[in-house]
Amino acid sequence: VQLVESGGGLVQTGGSLLLSCVASEYILSSNIMGWYRQAPGKEREFVASIRSGRDPNLADSVRDRFTISRDNAKKKVYLQMKNLKPEDTAVYYCKARIEGNDYWGQGTQVTVSS
Repeated sequence: VQLVESGGGLVQTGGSLLLSCVASEYILSSNIMGWYRQAPGKEREFVASIRSGRDPNLADSVRDRFTISRDNAKKKVYLQMKNLKPEDTAVYYCKARIEGNDYWGQGTQVTVSS
């Protein structure tokens, strides 16, 4: 499975971005898909995840600002980011967990200027 992210860019504080991740093949809705991010000099951290039958899971730092959703027919998962802050600056990665294996995209850069 290959994952390709898009939608990153430069935005001012308080702005919004919509990240998209498209998979090369169909992923069952029961498989977890999610977003992680890695800021310069920091470890990669969890942002959000989604799977059928459960409420989306979001990190506390983004819970009231980000929304994760997926369109299984289009093989896509989205991350809607609002009220962005400079501390949200990072490379954002899409991840799919399929039968115990993790698949990662190449990442998309999000930069929030103050």
